[in-house]
Amino acid sequence: MTGRNISRHESDSPASELKMREWWIHVGLICIPLVAVYLHVPPPQLSPALHKWHSGGEVFHFRGRRIFYRGRGALLDSYGALGSSDVVILLHGFPTSSYDWNKIWEPLTQRFHRVIALDFLGFGFSDKPRPHHYSVFEQASVVEALVARLGLSSQRVNLVAHDYGDTVALELLYRSDQNRTGHLTLNSLCLSNGGLFPETHYPRLLQRLLKDSTFLAPLLTRLTNYMIFKKGIGEVFGPYTQPTDAEFWDMWTSLRYNDGNLVLDSILQYINQRLIHRERWVGALTSTFVPLHMIYGPLDPVNPHPQFIPLYRQLVQRSTVTILDEHISHYPQLEDPTSFLNAYFNFIHSF
Repeated sequence: MTGRNISRHESDSPASELKMREWWIHVGLICIPLVAVYLHVPPPQLSPALHKWHSGGEVFHFRGRRIFYRGRGALLDSYGALGSSDVVILLHGFPTSSYDWNKIWEPLTQRFHRVIALDFLGFGFSDKPRPHHYSVFEQASVVEALVARLGLSSQRVNLVAHDYGDTVALELLYRSDQNRTGHLTLNSLCLSNGGLFPETHYPRLLQRLLKDSTFLAPLLTRLTNYMIFKKGIGEVFGPYTQPTDAEFWDMWTSLRYNDGNLVLDSILQYINQRLIHRERWVGALTSTFVPLHMIYGPLDPVNPHPQFIPLYRQLVQRSTVTILDEHISHYPQLEDPTSFLNAYFNFIHSF
């Protein structure tokens, strides 16, 4: 009896395998057009809030590429609290855009004569060329070109930077201290939650895959969708300071604008650039006499407190530091804009 059962099972096996193979073929035939449609999903429409931010900006050309920026200042007859010549430039992080500054934009415009925020090349509403060799050096040159276009080259400017923008700010600091042609003259530099030191920077898994895998990166950039994006961004916000659904969607929309998801792997090479040029950028930070301040969200998993802050204080002894509440994470200007502003204004008024 047992032998007959085994024999019958063995005789049925090829037929079962054939049916299974046919089933997978059918699944594949169904999935191919679905994937093809998915990969060509148009970018989402701008929300009213994001449309307002976009319509309030302008574009200038840098080496044939369109760069989006916003510029606004205090009324000329009031000059703001700090005087008519004060300029602040805001440098955003990865993978978002100048819209990261929207919660502190109005208070800054009431205090400074000029407030300027731009989308780096490859981000937000700026052009996102591909293939393209994205570099921190080029982004610094974009900022210098914008300052020159606005006629502010002779002004002393204040920089406020976050995440990716921190590294661009360090290149601008290096050029300023070295008196390079076309450089910005810095009045102050305020950094926040950036990977200044490669040894204390822990990029997320998807970032590591995108920057290191030439095989997987093209596939991952196309398959990354809103839910994957939302999960990844949500992990670098505190549990009590999560963006609203509308805010998550605005971040995703600005990323998808001009197919920005397809250049993420190229932009992420900045992590490797930090390692290669550590001496240049950390050296500028530790040797400058420009007033420095760090505003830090201590729950940050990308630049965690136990490693980052002690090293920062050890190496950058001329800098002051504000550590925000323990539930604030990687995006302090969005998670706690009031405390971020208070810390920044206290720093500005201290010198």
